[in-house]
Amino acid sequence: MTDGYDCYQNALAERVNGIVKNEFLLSRPVDLAQARRLVAESVQIYSHERPHLSLKMQTPDAVHRASLAG
Repeated sequence: MTDGYDCYQNALAERVNGIVKNEFLLSRPVDLAQARRLVAESVQIYSHERPHLSLKMQTPDAVHRASLAG
C-alpha cells in the first residue's frame, strides 16, 4: 500500500505487481533467496530492457536518463 490519499498510487503499484507476476515470475521459487533473485531480475528487465508503449517504446531507464540530460 502507498501512503497518502491518492487511490491511483495504489493502482500503479498493483499494475506493476501484476506485470511482475504475470510476465516474469512464471514458476514458483523454491525459497526466499530465489524469490528475491527472480524479483530483482524482473525489475532489471522491466526497467532497462522492456520497452513500454506509454513511453513511446522506450525503457523507463532510457526516459529517466534523457530527463537528466535535458
